[in-house]
Amino acid sequence: MSEPELSSRQALLILNGLRRVGPVSLTRLLDAFGNDPGAILRASRPEWMRIKGIGPEAADSLQSWADFPLEKEEKNLLQRNGAFLVRDDDEYPALLHEIHDSPLGLYRLGEIPSEPCVAIVGTRKPTLYGTGMARKLAGDLAQAGFCIVSGMARGIDTAAHEGALAAGGKTVAVLGSGLDIIYPPENLDLFKRICGQGAVLSEFPFGRRADRQSFPMRNRVVSGMCEGVVVVESASAGGSLITARFAGEQGRQVFAVPGRVDQPSSAGCHQLIRDGAVLVRSAMDLVEELAASIRFPSIPPQLDHENHPENSPEPSISSYEGNEALVMHCFADGAILRIDDFADLMDLAPHELQASLSALELKRALVRRADGRFEAV
Repeated sequence: MSEPELSSRQALLILNGLRRVGPVSLTRLLDAFGNDPGAILRASRPEWMRIKGIGPEAADSLQSWADFPLEKEEKNLLQRNGAFLVRDDDEYPALLHEIHDSPLGLYRLGEIPSEPCVAIVGTRKPTLYGTGMARKLAGDLAQAGFCIVSGMARGIDTAAHEGALAAGGKTVAVLGSGLDIIYPPENLDLFKRICGQGAVLSEFPFGRRADRQSFPMRNRVVSGMCEGVVVVESASAGGSLITARFAGEQGRQVFAVPGRVDQPSSAGCHQLIRDGAVLVRSAMDLVEELAASIRFPSIPPQLDHENHPENSPEPSISSYEGNEALVMHCFADGAILRIDDFADLMDLAPHELQASLSALELKRALVRRADGRFEAV
């Protein structure tokens, strides 16, 4: 039986979907076979194994390329109005051409925005402060003409996408799974909104579930397609630090948002700042840092004023009265307090304290954390 006729894009789709053959090895194969993906598939095992990085396992995978469900893959793309982008396509993210291990191809839903991209990443278990900072930064940067890129994970990633969308901006999610596997599942609605106001990308075939290997691969795409990476809350061994490391290796600017010195979820950010990352207080810190290398479509006039802390009014305890003012004063230094802590700080009857805390929660001046402690917003 004669071999099926494959277009160059179909051959690349197959090669991209093979296990145990990474993007660096695939690039070497393309270089060796005259940038002809069809020739790679037609080659023999000895020819493949002459290429640096192609061992027995990779050769086994190449030898079984005909098992790749090409027709099903193309049908999945057609049904979702998606596309498989290759390096020569105009829509392929331009900055990815600069990294040595750029994906051979990217599955795409939606439309990749033309705006310069900035990644916002962080912990899956953020504090309210971290969530608020991610939303605020994403919204302000989107208004300044940036596309916000993240991984659609729980926590900071989700907050970043939501912030960009709420500001009417553009956002791109890069997945560590196939485009048909939405994780976390509660982000299905977010996934749909991103497709309508940006794009969802993945280098993995349909049906591929995220694993220990795919997440770092996803992270290097997140950083690689961006001008800079902002880390908003990360533990000292958080996955976001991997993205920051990739960014540094790729020549991208690394930014970090500081947090409380005793907050474990900010330890990674403080480590990055100590190692030379740019400290970010506001969107303008990032805009000013990148201004020399990027032309901005427009910067809202209010951004310069609103995002400099010295121009932002501090919440005033004087806006509260009576017992509420006494309670708010306990949070003046950023404290996070249990009910029992108030006994050492003020003299209020339990029922008066509870009434004040409830009133301040309703006014959204305080929030009760999952562990029962209170924190000022």
